[in-house]
Amino acid sequence: MTMKPPMKNGVSPSVLYLEKLPNPPKLLIDFLCQKFLHISRDVWQERFKSNQVLDDKHQPLPVSTPYEYGRCIYYYRQLSTEMPVPFAHQVLFENQDILVVDKPHFLAVSPAGQHVQQTLLTRLKNHTGNTHLSPLHRLDKDTAGLILISKNPASRHLYHALFAHETIKKTYHAIAPYREWLPASLCLHLERGEPFYTMRVNPDKPANTCTNIRLLDRRGKWAKYELTPTTGKLHQLRVHLSHLGIPIKNDPYYPKVCHRQAGDFSSPLQLLAKTLSFIDPVTGEMFCFESALSLQW
Repeated sequence: MTMKPPMKNGVSPSVLYLEKLPNPPKLLIDFLCQKFLHISRDVWQERFKSNQVLDDKHQPLPVSTPYEYGRCIYYYRQLSTEMPVPFAHQVLFENQDILVVDKPHFLAVSPAGQHVQQTLLTRLKNHTGNTHLSPLHRLDKDTAGLILISKNPASRHLYHALFAHETIKKTYHAIAPYREWLPASLCLHLERGEPFYTMRVNPDKPANTCTNIRLLDRRGKWAKYELTPTTGKLHQLRVHLSHLGIPIKNDPYYPKVCHRQAGDFSSPLQLLAKTLSFIDPVTGEMFCFESALSLQW
């Protein structure tokens, strides 16, 4: 197996196969500009000049490199400006196979879009030097709390099976408006909405998500709910509570998209991945983890 080039500042390189095209561009940089329309030519030129575009032997490529189909290249993602997230994560547990991490609000888990350095995975890779770290499940940027990270590719499939076979239990806490009566469980069909990064309910299709709901506490018009999902769709808990007419406090997407200003950390989504429980597939030990973070009423 071909080894990837090393990390730079905690970021592993992306790999790109140069396919056979009917009208291939003359230069590699032309192809990159056409493929990644959101990245300017100036940025690609700077990446070539700073040795961030490499061939399959990990050697830097010059900006004059021709486009040659059939080869693989590597490139490092970077952003000219990236807003720092001024909140720390905490590693609650570590062994040879996994990390259990308490993630703060506003911190994306993996590099994507406008988040590269300011992500949990980049922070962890920088700290540990382990290029093999990989999240085992999804946790939104806006959601705080527990996430399970794989350290060891050899055992990763065993932990993925926990989620595939639903033998891992996750509970969440949420602050939302108090409602006198709620169903004990809610099952809905969720699908991609508009904008594309949101989800919506389709009442005409069979349910593909289910969440158990329990009232924990009440303070005036607000309540704290325990949410136990038995499925893991994008934004599932946020859409479910919004559908019930009690959207989670400070939700910027549901029921209406309302983007925050860059650098505004004043109103975190009041959703917390509170507990993780599972039998470790490697050691056979029963693990129960609880987030040390709390929500704001």
